[in-house]
Amino acid sequence: MALIEEMEKQGNFLFRYRSYLPLFILVGGLGVFYYQRTQNTDNQLGEWYKYVCLAVGLLGLFIRIYTVGHTPDNTSGRNTSAGQVADELNQTGIYSAVRHPLYLGNFLMWLAIGMLTENLWFCVAFVFMYWVYYERIMFAEEAFLRNKFKEKYLDWANKVPAFVPSFGSWKNPRYNFSWKKVLKREKNGVFALFTLFFIFEIFENYLKNNDFSLEKSFWFYGFIGSGIFYLIFKALKNTKMMSEEGR
Repeated sequence: MALIEEMEKQGNFLFRYRSYLPLFILVGGLGVFYYQRTQNTDNQLGEWYKYVCLAVGLLGLFIRIYTVGHTPDNTSGRNTSAGQVADELNQTGIYSAVRHPLYLGNFLMWLAIGMLTENLWFCVAFVFMYWVYYERIMFAEEAFLRNKFKEKYLDWANKVPAFVPSFGSWKNPRYNFSWKKVLKREKNGVFALFTLFFIFEIFENYLKNNDFSLEKSFWFYGFIGSGIFYLIFKALKNTKMMSEEGR
């Protein structure tokens, strides 16, 4: 099999199992965090550092929210078991600055979790793993878009970078922002982000106190609040109230 076909095949395979990547990051991150806290007890960053990590994660979440809110149905990663789906080529809004904004958002959200380990080499390893993993996914998606939209895709791709944004050719979004679409699709990300921070908080308390007692901290209330938020909009997802034609 030619390398170009092999890359596309690998990308389609990795896309189907992309939801498992955070589990490896979490398990590996907790292991490194344990090592850091047991071997370097005098070199621990303060509470402020967690808020820096949260800011990085929220920036990634904001990028995802902005992207999803301005796109129509059947675009922006809505791939199905039957194959890739793209009724049109997104070229305005954030897609005029970067070709894969959702993966950029994911990268920042997961980088925030990696940063919680307080280990530079773990973050470097994460960046390398993300690059290798998602390079293939992006390759497969772009092969599909190139085959479907042909010259229209090539003209857009020649102007817009794949992953690092450039705002020199910014075009205002074609579609108005849809909070309904965001609430249906991004409730998982909000809950996941605060849940992972809370898991690290519980683990840290265990290392300090040798028990899993819960402290009613900011991270506790963030976990509870995001969980309630998730359950509410999970229940409302398929109701008439949340429906919106074309979004």
